[in-house]
Amino acid sequence: MAPRPHISHGPLRADDNTASAMSYTSVDFEVHGRVQGVCFRMYTEDEARKLGVVGWVRNTRQGTVDGQVQGPTDKVRQMQEWLAKKGSPSSHITKCNFKNERQVKQLDFGDFRTKY
Repeated sequence: MAPRPHISHGPLRADDNTASAMSYTSVDFEVHGRVQGVCFRMYTEDEARKLGVVGWVRNTRQGTVDGQVQGPTDKVRQMQEWLAKKGSPSSHITKCNFKNERQVKQLDFGDFRTKY
């Protein structure tokens, strides 16, 4: 009997049984510079969805933008690069801090959203 071919059902989601065997990266971020009033949160949501990471973003009272990103390590690294160097077209990033990086067995979020 010939072996059955492997069938891919698309990307893993946080609620897939097979996802629980994976390890994900989670990291908190804070972006400094001209990042409020320039659609930074909207572009951050769009980039996160393109990359397939989950988490949240919000404006702070200090004039920065902070949040959390979770997903496969390579995708989280791409998001960190985007947050630190690209941002929205009208933004000017002067500094981006990452903290609390850790490995997690499951994702805490189902998508990426703006918090208010």
